[in-house]
Amino acid sequence: MKISVIGTGYVGLVSGVCFAQMGNKVTCVDIDEKKIENLKQGIIPIYEPGLEDMTLENYKNKTLNFSTDVSSAIKSSKIAFIAVGTPMGEDGSADLRYVLAVAKSIGEAMEEYIVVVDKSTVPVGTADKVRATIQAELDARGKTIEFAVVSNPEFLKEGAAINDFLHPDRVVIGADSEMAMEIMRELYAPFMKHHDRFIAMDIKSAEMTKYAANAMLATKISFMNEMSQICERVGADINKVRSGIGSDSRIGYSFIYPGCGYGGSCFPKDVQALAKTAKDFGYNPRILDAVEAVNYAQKYVISNKVIAKFTEDLSGKTFAVWGLSFKPETDDMREASSITIINELTSRGAKVVAYDPKAIHEAQTHYLVGNEKVSYVESKYEALKDADALILVTEWQEFRSPDFEEMKKLLKNPVFFDGRNQFSKEKMAKYGFEYFQIGVN
Repeated sequence: MKISVIGTGYVGLVSGVCFAQMGNKVTCVDIDEKKIENLKQGIIPIYEPGLEDMTLENYKNKTLNFSTDVSSAIKSSKIAFIAVGTPMGEDGSADLRYVLAVAKSIGEAMEEYIVVVDKSTVPVGTADKVRATIQAELDARGKTIEFAVVSNPEFLKEGAAINDFLHPDRVVIGADSEMAMEIMRELYAPFMKHHDRFIAMDIKSAEMTKYAANAMLATKISFMNEMSQICERVGADINKVRSGIGSDSRIGYSFIYPGCGYGGSCFPKDVQALAKTAKDFGYNPRILDAVEAVNYAQKYVISNKVIAKFTEDLSGKTFAVWGLSFKPETDDMREASSITIINELTSRGAKVVAYDPKAIHEAQTHYLVGNEKVSYVESKYEALKDADALILVTEWQEFRSPDFEEMKKLLKNPVFFDGRNQFSKEKMAKYGFEYFQIGVN
């Protein structure tokens, strides 16, 4: 099939590349000329394992093209995916200006039947707005052209997005046209060779499914983080509690690991957007508000532990930070706990020496710009030299089996704040560390 994907951010680029991998002819479109030129040279704007090689392969095979010409891409496509950003507005709602701008461009350019797919994460009712925007442009042109608007939410995990797309656990399609539904079923058929996990539904239910899924996962995380706070106060061990409840098949082990808060491009934004939608329709989303409040507070847990150990005034202290991205296998720092922790410590006079395998450039150019108390190094051990303590924020694999003896030699004090509970107090005591976890007194 001939497909256009408008927007070459995380979702758009992964989607376009994976559709091209299955033999479709895909044009990825973006208004950023520099980004498009870089993509043509194999320079991708994000870090995602396997994406760079697959992009180059499909571009060379001519199943994948990059362009700034939205009109030409639309005119040559049977399916047009809208995959632009939906940033969070000041009131917590999803900002649809970019989605509707693409819809307007589609209405201005289309010449024949096309399926327009909302791939961006959008609130319930967005498909109606997209449809109305396209129709308004057709009316202005005096054209009568049929089209369909479909909701196809993404469920990609950063760090495993290629595998998630090529081997989906479900593909959710919301459509009110049987013809559009069949076109989408045909498009996704190659991804369903072993298991048909194509789930068809109405558009509003599909739009809601994405938000409900992310809100549920965020709820599990915040629930466990709240349990960790209770465990610390009553003298229980959250790690043992997690094992005790995770073995229950109704609960499971996924997303019940306590830590220093969730971040990323989805959970914070989607929880707030869903809560805003609920309030707009006259419902008070008490659980969603609590999920957000718990997560906000959790991001201060590690810095509070550091303050309790070293006092409020941290002038003259240096802390090594392992991990800047919001999770491993990505350079994404949106809403990352590291930002809160580092800013809180440096605001009290501390210096921070940070290391992350992929996210240092993001920190330097976007998220910690202007914070002169932060420096960056190229290895995890270099960060430890003469530091008063180590703070682990992101559970990258290279942090899982470090040389504890070497760590102890490099640190000024053998003090370790573990924001992801990677080790045990018993193990760290054996190596002579003063070890602080979340949810363990």
